[in-house]
Formats: sequence, structure tokens, C-alpha cells
Amino acid sequence: MLTKLTISNYALIQQLTVEFSSGLNTITGETGAGKSIILGALGLILGNRADLSVLKNKNEKCIVEGFFEVKNYDLQSFFEKNDLDYDNQTILRREITPSGKSRAFINDTPVKLKAIGELGLKLIDIHSQHQNLELVNQKFQLNFVDEVSGSLKKLEEYKTAFKHFNQLQKKLKELKEKAENANAELDYFQFQFNQLEEAKLRVGEQEELETELEKLTHAEEIKSSFTEALQLIDNEQFSALKNIKESTKILQRIQNYISSAPELQNRLQSTFLELKDIWEEIDALAEKTEHEPAKIEEINDRLNLIYNLQQKHHVAGIDELMKLKNDFESKIIQAVGFGDEIKNAENELETVLGQLNSLAAELSTIRKKSFPDIEKAVIMDLEQLGMPKAKLHVAHEEMHDYTALGKDSISFLFSANSDSQPSEISKIASGGEMSRLMLAIKNLLRKSKELPTIIFDEIDSGISGEVAIKMGNILKSFSASTQIINITHLPQIAAKGDSHFVVFKYEEQEKTYTSIRKIENNERVEELAKMVSGEDITDNTLKTARELLKN
Repeated sequence: MLTKLTISNYALIQQLTVEFSSGLNTITGETGAGKSIILGALGLILGNRADLSVLKNKNEKCIVEGFFEVKNYDLQSFFEKNDLDYDNQTILRREITPSGKSRAFINDTPVKLKAIGELGLKLIDIHSQHQNLELVNQKFQLNFVDEVSGSLKKLEEYKTAFKHFNQLQKKLKELKEKAENANAELDYFQFQFNQLEEAKLRVGEQEELETELEKLTHAEEIKSSFTEALQLIDNEQFSALKNIKESTKILQRIQNYISSAPELQNRLQSTFLELKDIWEEIDALAEKTEHEPAKIEEINDRLNLIYNLQQKHHVAGIDELMKLKNDFESKIIQAVGFGDEIKNAENELETVLGQLNSLAAELSTIRKKSFPDIEKAVIMDLEQLGMPKAKLHVAHEEMHDYTALGKDSISFLFSANSDSQPSEISKIASGGEMSRLMLAIKNLLRKSKELPTIIFDEIDSGISGEVAIKMGNILKSFSASTQIINITHLPQIAAKGDSHFVVFKYEEQEKTYTSIRKIENNERVEELAKMVSGEDITDNTLKTARELLKN
């Protein structure tokens, strides 16, 4: 429960501290005194967003702290999950700096806004007047059914399956679009691939062909050069080979006189053999070298094919053409393979659809099972609130399509009188009836969620007299197991509080501030008397106030 709330530098609040008790805490005050301001500040430690407009003094930071007793609410798992130190007295703090920076803390440990908001939802439920309008909202009604029926766990399973189902639908749609695009281009890819495949390109081929073409184009010049070289090495008029051989014989004559003659003779012999080998190789090459117009034409045709392919695909070599061919082949395989991929995706989608359908049916069963209990509990509370003829019917319809919350469409049909059939709340309920209906619903929610604290902000709107006394009794009964903080304008309800607080305005150095204080004994009697008759307090209004406190 909320044991203490401190607020500084928020809107009209300079500094205040209020300590709440267990049971029923009532808060009263004149219209415009600042009750909603205190709720706004409390909202900061529940994760609500804020900006610099909340700062009363723009040069100082705003600080809101809430002290909570949490030992009986099984929150250790939350602290473990968020790596926080657990303490039976937990402090939620929020700071807004003059620069606009927002900081949140749980037990003095900095946390993200989401974390403090998540914990806040486990500690406090704030019901403000505008929430009565949510009664007509079918999403609110469905969420209420889920809270009360205990279907939240099954709903989370369904949501997981629904998310997976949507992802698979999106995946299948994308696959089909890709397949359609790929099939539209398949003929193009196949034609390009076939052209490159038929070319039978090989690495290094272009360089080889260009070299061969160069040789064939200059065949006559090459052959003439070979012939001329052969003539210079060996011909009838002058033969280098013959002369070297003769020189070897001459040196042989003087080998007995010159010690180096044998070596020179051997070197000449080696030269003779090398030169003869060169002559024979040149002769062979000359023999092979022929001007071949047909061969030249064949090579030119092949090179033209390669050059045309390179120009067509804007590449610079055979390596790139072969890579391009592989790319076309991959696209063809991919286009053909989309069929299997789509079939697998459809099978998976069908499986998940079966799971989704099963979970939706289970979810629907749990929800529908709770309808009689909801109707009975709400009607019982409405009877205590002075509506003995009230009727509530939870209407159900199965939707054709799956939604994020299942296939159930739920609508609360209400009637306050025995002679009228239940109808949509917005069409039939008055403001006071909606207030009482919401209180009955909040009571059921309170039991289901086991919230430590519920704050009612003028839930008594639209009621008075005997009904107000009955509503006060209901709130009093709530407070036996749940801390209730009730902001009210009715003395019948304010008198039921175990503790009574007054919100008021005051001026200091020509500035207006809002604060709150606890009142007791005669002060409380006077406050209730003011609520009964306004500022003109009489013996009768004081007597009425004392009687309200006795009841």
C-alpha cells in the first residue's frame, strides 16, 4: 500500500508530504483546490510522461516520491527480473530537471520509465471520472473479462501465436511477390544464361586467341625472318656452322703445343652443337609458319563473339562474363525454387493457423465461462448501491477474423429497471448509474488483481442522498482488504473514511500554492458540515456531520 507521498516543485505544489493509512482514506477540498494536481504528481511515479510545464520554479527540479509497503504482494520476481534490490518498503521516485531531463528510480536505483510504470501498475489503480466513459468501450469490457476470468495467461499464448501468424502471412506475401517478379524475368535470365553457356567461355581464352591472331596476321613477315636467319647461319656461300666446325679441326692440330687448345676446341664444339640446334628449331618454326586466312577468320569470329558479349553486358573480361553467367544461373534456380519455398511457408502457416484457432477457442471458452459470475457479482453490488432491479448481460459474438485479442466480440448490456431490456450502456445509463456500475466493476477487478491500492477520483459523480451512503459503505467494505484513497465531494462518503485529508490553497509572498493535511475530531466535523451546507455552518449541519461520522 501507499504509506507516504512527497511532492516538491510540481505545478502549484511547493512542498508537501502526506502519510496515508491502511483502510479507507478520504480526500476532500473545494473545487479547484488542487486535488487533480496531486493525482497528476502521483502519476509521475506510475510512469506518466511529463515536461517542463510541471515545474513551478523553472530553476529547480521537481521530485515526487512514493513510499510503498509491498511485503504481502509477491513482487520479488519483478525485482529479480529488473536486477533491483528488493525491500519490503519500496520507494518510487521521479525527478524532472530544469533542463527537461526525466529520471526514474526504484529504491534509489536508476531505472527506465517503462520499469517504474510496470511496477506502478502492480501497486496502484487510479480511477478518474473520465474512466466511467470507458464502460462503453468494448476493448475495456474485453480487458475486464480477461482480468476477472483468469484468461490473461492464455491470452499471452494467443498473442504470441497471432504475432507468429502475422509474420508468416507477411513472409508468404513477400515470397509470392518475389516469385511473381522472378517468374516475370525468368525468360530473360534463361536467355542470357543460355547465350553465355553456349559460348563455352574458358579462363584465359581471350589472351590466347589475341596472341594467336597476332601471329597469323604477321605470318609472312615471321616466315621471311626465319628464312633470313637460317641463311645467315648456313648457306652455300657462307656457313657459320661449317666455319665453326673447321675451326675445331684447326685447333686440334696445335693441341700438343698449346695447353689451352683442347678447352677452346671443346667450347667451339659446344657452340657448333648449340647453333645447329637453334638452326633446326628455327627451321621447324619456319616450316610451321603459314599464312592461313581460314584460321584468321575463325579466330576473328570467336573474338568478335567475346567482344560483343563484353560490350552487351558492360564487362571487361571473360572472368566477369563467367561470373555473370553464374549469377543468371542462381537467379534461375531461385525463381524455380520459389515454388518449394512458398509451399513450405503455406504448410507452416496452416500449422500455425491450427494452433491459433485452438488457442482462440480455449480463450473463448475461459471467457464465456466467467460471464455468469461477472453478471452475478456486478448485480449484487448494484443491489447494495440502491439498484435492486438492475440487470447486466455480457453479450458474446464470435468474429470471422482473428484479432490481436482473439475472435471474441464482447458487449456489456445494462438495464437499471425491471421493465426494460438490457441495452448498450451508452444508450441507457445515466451518469449516476454509470458511476455505480463502474464501482461494481472496479470491485470485481480489485478482487481479481489483488491490487494494494485503488484511488477513486470522484467515482460518486452523479449520485447523492441514500445512494451516496450505500456507496460509502461499499468503499468501506473494499478497504478491509485493499487500501482505498477516495477523492469525493459527498459528505456521506467522506465520513466513511478511516483517515480524512483536505486539499487546500494558500498564498505566500503573493504566490498561490496547493497543499494537503490530515484533519481529525472537530476539524473533520466542520469540514463535513461545510460539505453539507457550504460555508454557512449551523448547529444543524454540525449535528448532521456528527451523525454521518457515527454511521
